[in-house]
Parts: sequence; structure tokens; C-alpha cells
Amino acid sequence: MPLIYFFTGIGLSMDAFSLSLSLGTTNPTKKTIIKTSIIVGIFHFIMPLLGYFIGYAFKYRITNINILTFVLFLILSIEMYKSKDEENNSILNNLTILLIAFSVSIDAFTVGIAFGLNNEIILVSSTIFSITSALFTYFGLTLGKTLKSKYKKLSTYLGIILLLVVAIKYLLNV
Repeated sequence: MPLIYFFTGIGLSMDAFSLSLSLGTTNPTKKTIIKTSIIVGIFHFIMPLLGYFIGYAFKYRITNINILTFVLFLILSIEMYKSKDEENNSILNNLTILLIAFSVSIDAFTVGIAFGLNNEIILVSSTIFSITSALFTYFGLTLGKTLKSKYKKLSTYLGIILLLVVAIKYLLNV
């Protein structure tokens, strides 16, 4: 059963990875990379627990969260574009990190609802989700920063495009 949780954790971490890869091109500091990874991991631990305990009835109230997530990612891509010419242009501050962590862990909330309905072992699965998402976020931010150092502005433009693609994904709800 933990193998299923691991693969689910990888699936839940993909949006965190693609977003962090994009944000890594804004040249975040090592401290910011670690802080962001930990906070995303914490959200991926808490959100399935909330979903598990809140239950199936609340699921219908979060269906429009994709539009909010789209707007957040669109704003982030605009901020990246506006700061593309600055030397140290990381847009990751405490509020941005919290919003990112929340937005990429919404799917973990709905998985928590499903796990609650099926009496899955929520603490084990939440721990696995937390670890995988923190690692994927760390690797994404680090890889994005490495691409920035090697490819300069090209990596920033690719990061902006990737962020827009993720935003459109949420808008279209795919």
C-alpha cells in the first residue's frame, strides 16, 4: 500500500515541480529554496489531513479554486516578466511562498477526501506526500536556478512560458 502512496505523491508533486522549475529561474537564494521546499512539504502534509477530516460534502465548495490558481500563476508569470532584467530578481517572498504552497497542494486536499472515504492510512500517505513534494520543489528550484546561471534570459523566458502553461492547465481544469 505505501507504494501506491508514493506514486500518488509523485503525481501530486508534479505541479510543485513545474512551478518551482519556473520560479527557480528568478535566482532564489539557497535559504529561500530550502524554506519554499519545507513549506510546500508542510502544506502537502496538512491538506490531505484536512480533506480526510472534512469529508466528501466539502468537495463541491472548492470546484472554483482552479480559477483562483490560474490567476495566481498568471500574476506570478507577469511578475517574472517585469523582473526579468534585474540581476537578483527572485519573486519569492513569504506571502508568495504561502500562496504557492497552498495552490499546489489543493489536489492533495481532494486526495485526502478520497482517502477518507476509503479509510486509507492518512498519516502515512500525508508523510509520503510531504516528503515527495518537498524534494520535487527543491529539485525544481535548484534546476531552475542552474538553468538561469547557464542560459541567462532564455531560461527566464522559458520559466515564464512554463508558468503560463501551468496557469492555463488550471483554467482548463485538466
